[in-house]
Amino acid sequence: MPGQAATVTTIEVDEDEHGPWTVLSIRGELDLVTSPRIRRRVHDAVAGGRHDLVIDLSAVRFCDSSGVGVLIAARRLLRSCGGRLRLILPEAVVEGGGDGHVDRVLSALGVRRLFEVYGDVPAAVEEVS
Repeated sequence: MPGQAATVTTIEVDEDEHGPWTVLSIRGELDLVTSPRIRRRVHDAVAGGRHDLVIDLSAVRFCDSSGVGVLIAARRLLRSCGGRLRLILPEAVVEGGGDGHVDRVLSALGVRRLFEVYGDVPAAVEEVS
């Protein structure tokens, strides 16, 4: 309608390599509209032979259950091919109590314990398992 601004959900993904790790840095909103893009990026990485994946969620300002579903599916996919998945949730680690939105959502849904969580990319890509 004229005069009304459309609400557009946006997400940006940068990909970087750190040794054996592929880092997907996500900015924006991880929801029903944007989740398929993230799912595709994870599948593309695995199809390209990259089975150690870090998903940096430190710049995600909103995540709904479909976004959580993508994270759980990524974990399942990587485990099925002998890979590893690590998440960056800096507020959860640094402040020790889950002040970040994504951390709160994962905790509320009872799935946070499924993930290896780190405070930043350097910590996540260290080869300590």
